[in-house]
Amino acid sequence: MNIGFIGLGLMGRPMALHLAEAGHTLHLWARRPASLQPFSDSGAHAHLSAAEVARHAEIIFTMVADAPDVAAVTLGDDGITAGAQPGLIVVDMSTIAPAAARDIAARLERARIEFLDAPVSGGEIGAINATLTIMVGGRADVFDKVKPLFDKLGKSATLIGGCGAGQVAKACNQILTGVGVAAVAEAFNFARKSGVDPARVREALLGGFAYSKILENHGQRMLDRNFQPGFKAWMHQKDMRIVMEEAHRLGLALPSAAATAQMFNAMVGSGLGDDDSIAMLKLLESMSGQQA
Repeated sequence: MNIGFIGLGLMGRPMALHLAEAGHTLHLWARRPASLQPFSDSGAHAHLSAAEVARHAEIIFTMVADAPDVAAVTLGDDGITAGAQPGLIVVDMSTIAPAAARDIAARLERARIEFLDAPVSGGEIGAINATLTIMVGGRADVFDKVKPLFDKLGKSATLIGGCGAGQVAKACNQILTGVGVAAVAEAFNFARKSGVDPARVREALLGGFAYSKILENHGQRMLDRNFQPGFKAWMHQKDMRIVMEEAHRLGLALPSAAATAQMFNAMVGSGLGDDDSIAMLKLLESMSGQQA
């Protein structure tokens, strides 16, 4: 199958490589030519614009930073709509606001282009290992066509509902993971300030109702002081901004999410934006006068 892929960053690059390894012919466009280098031996075709990708592909995946970027590559002057044939499927795997996904879907529909919003959870490691969790919004028949490709990218792909529903699910995911990271960081900081070994505390908590994947995986990375980014703090800040903007639009109280969003704001403001989101521990340590 001829597949387009636009957005070859930390997440998109390994995802596109999985599709190439599955035997599909890739058609690529990237703002930075260096992003195309890992595909030099894959038989992929590099193009000069998103429109050129659309002229060759049956399904196009996009994995970019935010809604304006999705709109630019799909609807811009040299975007997908400029080269697409009716019936093309666009699968956006970025994390954007649900309202933005619905708007882009409606505009693509007028050009007779099908759309799925399909954000993911799992970070760079999940992309590399093809173990992503994929949350999808769109029509069931379109989802069924793309499902075999989703299976090459992740361990699960779930159709949540209509367009935008995938982004709602991702927002829920970011609430839970963001608040979870903050909770584990607070607990470890509390233990250490109290003169107790956080590693022993974690060991005990893993056996009780406080257990979570965040405590198990991210908690160990906090203990190891491994703040190399699998998911950068500025990206989680962006996702929590989406959550809070949606809450404002809905007139909805999200007090835990709001406090966590402020912590991510503080991380970025403190120069920790390019660290992993678990570097929230470093922020809390600094605030409480603890040295690393």
